[in-house]
Amino acid sequence: MEINILYKDKALVLCVKPAGVLSESPGMPELLKQQLGGEIFPVHRLDRAVGGVMLYARTKEAAGKLSGLVKDRGLKKKYLAVVQGCPDDSEGVFKDLLFKDSAKNKSYVVKRPRKGVKEAELSYRVLKSDGDKSLVEIMLHTGRSHQIRVQFASRKMPLLGDVKYGSTYKDCPLALWSEALGFSHPFSKKPMDFEALPPKAYPWTEFLDYKEN
Repeated sequence: MEINILYKDKALVLCVKPAGVLSESPGMPELLKQQLGGEIFPVHRLDRAVGGVMLYARTKEAAGKLSGLVKDRGLKKKYLAVVQGCPDDSEGVFKDLLFKDSAKNKSYVVKRPRKGVKEAELSYRVLKSDGDKSLVEIMLHTGRSHQIRVQFASRKMPLLGDVKYGSTYKDCPLALWSEALGFSHPFSKKPMDFEALPPKAYPWTEFLDYKEN
């Protein structure tokens, strides 16, 4: 499998992870090693079922700096999702307390802080809607497990194809895509902004205009 490389230098590589491939070993790092040579170090992750733009380090020094950037919320993450229904407001912010049940690999919105509970925040904007389903652009402000999926599902708007969180659309892939990443290069400090559209397939084709090459 050849990975679509958006940018590379001696310190890092930006690429498009296909949905269904693990973002950590033995998935993307091994595929990138085969394609680029050298070592590959993960600095953030995507759920296996989610595809889109990802960042990897190519040296231990870069990995340390990029991991610090992620921790300090210096990596700006923008997603696209297709949700069932439509939010009441065309744009807004979701703030919740999330608890992850590791045994079930599932997260839940809870009402009170306790051990293992973390704050989760995202902002969203509705791009298009047909009433039954909506294309939503999402900016993540925290990076919790299954965050986008559970925050929308808890408001009765599960993502299409997300059976784990209650979607009634069972015959399509999970409709969540890492559309864009933005950050400052850890060494040159140059602004880095890269994006990629989801595959030309349902349900994305219901909402997005794909330009022919």
